[in-house]
Amino acid sequence: MQPTELPTSVAARRIDRPVPLRERVYQSMQELIISGHLAAGQHLVESELAEMLGVSRQPVREALQLLNSEGWVDLRPGYGAFVHVPTEAEADELLVVRALLETESARLAALHADAAGVARLRELCRQGEAAVAVDDIEGMVEANAALHRCVTELSGNRVLLDFATQVDRRVRWYYTPIARQRGKRSWQEHAKMVDAIEKGDADAAARIMREHTERTRKSYLDQRKSDAKPEQPPALVRTRRRPGTASARR
Repeated sequence: MQPTELPTSVAARRIDRPVPLRERVYQSMQELIISGHLAAGQHLVESELAEMLGVSRQPVREALQLLNSEGWVDLRPGYGAFVHVPTEAEADELLVVRALLETESARLAALHADAAGVARLRELCRQGEAAVAVDDIEGMVEANAALHRCVTELSGNRVLLDFATQVDRRVRWYYTPIARQRGKRSWQEHAKMVDAIEKGDADAAARIMREHTERTRKSYLDQRKSDAKPEQPPALVRTRRRPGTASARR
C-alpha cells in the first residue's frame, strides 16, 4: 500500500506547540531584569520568584539556569542566584557593536524608506516625547527600542535586522537606567534623524545615528562610574550555553 502524499500546503504546516512553562518564566524574568524591577546585583530567591510569578519553584530553578547560561544571572555556590552586573567592558563592547549596526541601518533607511515608513517613525517619536512629558521610564524605553527597530526594518536588510535583534534586549537593559537622563535630548536627536531619512540624505542619517548612539554609550558609561558598585560574593558559576539556544530565544 502506497503512503498517502499530502498536498504541499498541508505538508508545510506545523502544529503549534505550547511554550514550556520554564520558557515563559524565563521570558518574564528576563523582562523584569531589563526593566530594572529585578535590579543588577539583586539576590534572587526561588520561593519569592515563584510566588511573584504564580508558579512552582521547579520552572523558576530551570529558568535561572537558562538565564545564567546567557549571562543575565550569576549563580554563586553557597550564596544563590544574583542578577548579573554587566562589567564596563562588556557593556562598552555591545554598545559599540550596536552603534555600527544602527549607523548602517539609518544610512540604508534613508535610501529605502517610503512615506508610510517615515510616518511610523514620526508616530514613534510622538510616543517617546509623550512618555518623556509624563516621566514614564518604561514608555521611553519601549518607544526608543521600537523606533530603532523600525529604522532597521526600513533598511531592507534582513541580516542587519537579525543582528540588531540579537543585541536589542541588552541595549534596552543598558538604556533603562539612563532613559530619564537622556530624555528630551534623545528624542530631539531622533527627530533630526527622521528628517534626514525623509529627505533621503543617507550620509546625514548615518552621521546623526552614529552621534546619537555614541552619546547613549557615553551616558551609560558615565552613569556606571558615578554609581557605587554593589558588593558581590566571589566565585561565579557559569553553566555552558547550549549551541543555538540564545539565537532561538531571541
